[in-house]
Amino acid sequence: MIELLETIKIEDGQVKNIEWHNQRCNKSRFELFKEKSPLNLLNFIEPPQKGLYRCRILYDKKVNLVEYIPYSPKKINSLKIVQSNIDYNYKYNDRTELNSLLQEGYDEIIIEKNGLLTDTSIANIAFYNGDVWLTPTKPLLKGTMREKLLSEKFLIRKNIKSDNIKEFSHFALMNAMIGFQIHKSINIKL
Repeated sequence: MIELLETIKIEDGQVKNIEWHNQRCNKSRFELFKEKSPLNLLNFIEPPQKGLYRCRILYDKKVNLVEYIPYSPKKINSLKIVQSNIDYNYKYNDRTELNSLLQEGYDEIIIEKNGLLTDTSIANIAFYNGDVWLTPTKPLLKGTMREKLLSEKFLIRKNIKSDNIKEFSHFALMNAMIGFQIHKSINIKL
């Protein structure tokens, strides 16, 4: 059976953005397994009271494993745009196909699919045009932080091509653990 993953930020005992994780988890369970009874992931979490943790919940129809891993962010100074037709509509536990796209000599990648930028291997992306933050219309994965920021009207969906990168002054990476992390001077190799 396919196994899915939710990565939830826990900071000093506080479980972050649980409603967005519950929403994605239950949507995935319904679409993949026709499971109609919703789960509340908070019922499975016993948050560590001190420190920053990545709570990993592995599930299919039911929760299979909950683990807490001390978190330290990945340092990203260079990215490379790579072409792929990867399908990653759900947050699978098996990241073999995503990891195979990583490029030696670069900290991270931006995946281009059908001529449009999508995501990095670990985060959704957004670009700042001097006025608003734009995020790809068709991400590989609808991340929980991205969905939250879209609902708050902080982000605007737009088709973005690699040629458009020069039009932006900043870009941001976003996921459950790093929130919305703005970058000004990172090398993006086309």
